[in-house]
Amino acid sequence: MSTHQPFAGTTILAIRHGETAWNSDGRYQGQADVALNAAGREQATRVARALAQEGVDAVYSSDLARAAQTARMLAEQAGVPLRLDADLREQHFGVFQGLLAREIEARWPEAHRRWLRREPDFGPPDGETRRCFSERCVGAVRRLAGEHPGQTLAIVCHGGVLDCLYRAAQGLLLDVPRTWALDNAAISRLRFDGRGLHIDEWGATSHLPRKDAGRVADLFPAP
Repeated sequence: MSTHQPFAGTTILAIRHGETAWNSDGRYQGQADVALNAAGREQATRVARALAQEGVDAVYSSDLARAAQTARMLAEQAGVPLRLDADLREQHFGVFQGLLAREIEARWPEAHRRWLRREPDFGPPDGETRRCFSERCVGAVRRLAGEHPGQTLAIVCHGGVLDCLYRAAQGLLLDVPRTWALDNAAISRLRFDGRGLHIDEWGATSHLPRKDAGRVADLFPAP
């Protein structure tokens, strides 16, 4: 008789970082290291409070400041160390970083059109393709979840990472237009069963003031 034990599922609390000034302005952040603004710091506090009774066993975060600042409050609340992982970073937007959509369209019209078409193997000049990005961040979440069977794992990351996780869990291609929210400081609940990801709840914002629960600029718009 086989002695192999089934994988004890991992609960994943996937959280987008709080707001930054660039979010408010609608600028493409990518891997530019932008800190939280005052609203983002308040959102991070509310996330920590909302998850205070969740029994979080481990907290991981992108090493970019906006995610790490959000995660630090949660880790302190849970009484566990904060662990940073560069594989949880946002997609690198190359020359698009720091610019508004209209500025990108004016400077690189063809590249902007390809971006809006969500071509999986296109990346902004000096940036990262969607396919490489998805493989990186989804692989990182699966790896971390696999290291914590039977536990509750909080992962603080970015809108693009969450977009990839949703697609992976739902079996959607990278070029399918997005219809799901990626709000700042929203909490999504997923499960990892040792093989794949499954969504239990997506993008909860009931812990945020109503004015904070609106969508920020969509960096991954439908064509």
